[in-house]
Amino acid sequence: MTRLLDAPERFGPLPQMGGGFIDAIEQSRLVGRGGAGFPVATKWRAVAKRSGGRAVVVVNGAEGEPRSQKDRLVMTWRPHLVLDGAFIAARVLHARRVILYIGERHEKARSAMLRALGERTEPEGALVTVAAAPARYVAGAESAAIHFLNDGVATPTTAPPLPFEQGVDRAPTLVQNVETLAQIGLLARLGQAPATTLVTLAGAVMRTGVLEADRGTTVADAVRGAGGPTESPRAVLVGGYFGSWVEPEVAWQLPLDHETLRRHGLGLGCGVIGLLPARACPVCETAGIMRYLAAESSAQCGPCFFGLRALADACSRISDGSSDGNDLSRLRRWVDEVPGRGACRHPDGAVLFLSSALRVFDREFANHRAHDMRRTA
Repeated sequence: MTRLLDAPERFGPLPQMGGGFIDAIEQSRLVGRGGAGFPVATKWRAVAKRSGGRAVVVVNGAEGEPRSQKDRLVMTWRPHLVLDGAFIAARVLHARRVILYIGERHEKARSAMLRALGERTEPEGALVTVAAAPARYVAGAESAAIHFLNDGVATPTTAPPLPFEQGVDRAPTLVQNVETLAQIGLLARLGQAPATTLVTLAGAVMRTGVLEADRGTTVADAVRGAGGPTESPRAVLVGGYFGSWVEPEVAWQLPLDHETLRRHGLGLGCGVIGLLPARACPVCETAGIMRYLAAESSAQCGPCFFGLRALADACSRISDGSSDGNDLSRLRRWVDEVPGRGACRHPDGAVLFLSSALRVFDREFANHRAHDMRRTA
């Protein structure tokens, strides 16, 4: 089986790309690995239809999720595969620009990509420019990347036009995650994309870091591949900070597959699988993540700037014992009121995470509330 992390680090000239390459992508059923799990062929067709020789390809290596390591690992150790995918996209879509959008803190990854770029001889190399993605959680959203590349502000939006209509320089734009592009490179050269996905194991596991999981691998398989838990976990965070807490007995059976997880009302997101140890306080852990997400707000609308701050403050009061006893009921009400009202998806992702915490840690939140009521009585 083809595996991305076992592939050679250096390839020769690109193979000839026929007009049916997007069909090959579709047949591979490849979905994006940046978070949404959107079909890659659909994105490419939308850009190709409007390109007219003006398209822009953005290589998204921002990786702002705090626990994720997979994208910087791919850029550091398989930079030529990423460039393969980027150059193939430029060739198939008749692009006039390729932009390497790499997190400003990912110095090793940027150095590896630039070194690999200097070793290439394809004409697409002359199309490449490099931009440093701000060290912000939202900077990796495709609309935020386009906003930053156009105006210098990494603020995401949900308003049209969409990137494939008008993106960088108002041209049709493909924003594609680096893992996805590396898989495109293997598809072009070997005739198949890897039936694998990269996940980052974090928290209470023996060996934290990146694991390449075969299709059908379960969370339990991945944790065993990382040496197993260091201690009994209270819950598993599936999908990172825009993901969901899941009870261990449920999480162990879940396959690391976008489509299957979606049917369970979950998402693989950026590929983070985090184990929360039983000795940790899940209310405190949730409050800390909510404070982080509130601080990462784009501050462009009330639901995000004020709403997330209110949610984070209520979580913090419950966790530190300073609640008046009503914060838990407020949280349960507010998580139903915030979704769908923001100028971008940031508040929706934060509320999805918090809703899962209120469900999975119902007992712990209730115990904190009872403690607060006794303290204030």
